[in-house]
Amino acid sequence: MKYKDRQGHTYKVTTKQDRLLNDAYDSFIGRSVLEIASLPIFSKLSRGVLNSRLSGGFVEQFAESNGIDMFDYEDKQYSTFNEFFTRRIKPGRRYLEKDEHKIVSPSDGKVSAYEITPSRTFVIKNSVYSVDSLLRDKKLAEKYAGGYALVIRLSVDDYHRYIYPISGLKSHDREIKGFLNTVNPVANRHVEVYKENSRTYCMLRTEFFGDVIQMEVGALMVGKITNHHPWGNHRVRQGEEKGMFEFGGSTIVLLLEKGKAEVDADLIQNTKENCETKVRQGEQLAVSKV
Repeated sequence: MKYKDRQGHTYKVTTKQDRLLNDAYDSFIGRSVLEIASLPIFSKLSRGVLNSRLSGGFVEQFAESNGIDMFDYEDKQYSTFNEFFTRRIKPGRRYLEKDEHKIVSPSDGKVSAYEITPSRTFVIKNSVYSVDSLLRDKKLAEKYAGGYALVIRLSVDDYHRYIYPISGLKSHDREIKGFLNTVNPVANRHVEVYKENSRTYCMLRTEFFGDVIQMEVGALMVGKITNHHPWGNHRVRQGEEKGMFEFGGSTIVLLLEKGKAEVDADLIQNTKENCETKVRQGEQLAVSKV
């Protein structure tokens, strides 16, 4: 897989997980195993294991093998793996310049920016996605025709708590139940991940960006989504913690209305080059046109 940082440096990284998933999707048996693993019942069983005290013994090895710098995180002894996975970051280890004319990244991750066509579709890795099917709401989807979809993909080494990218009046959460496929890019060749996976979304009614959709998408293994403010008509502030993912790679999708935001040029150009852009929570993604 290929990605760039915000300074324009290109990195090509192929992990053991990438190779394993690629081999699995290329074989009938592998695809069958992944199909079983994507079922919600498998997720529940995995969650039980990762919430057990036995799982705490894997924390140190996992952090080391995935290059996680524990200096960034609170100093404590983790009794279970999920307690470690949902760890809090130390104050000051992520920089957020609060500015209501900017949309910031709600999480660490690798970003892709897709223009939504007038017919409300966009393409990820040769898979065509419809905003209608993503939201399961045709009337709401019409609002985002001609706008942008920002996809922030988290991997297991990222910080898995996320924030509100902009201040606004938050609607209630809408939960769509589904599978828990991997969000690794290799999966998009075989599965329309973002319209099949379990997901939760809300709308943020903002002053300078119109109505912004923030959607959290679960993924393989546990992928449990926990949001702090599931109710509607709740005033939220840019940088306020919105929730967290439990174990598994996960994704956040932001939908922006046409003519309301100017997405950062490097995100658009890198996506055209089939390259993700690595960001950290709090970094700018777009500025207001209003």
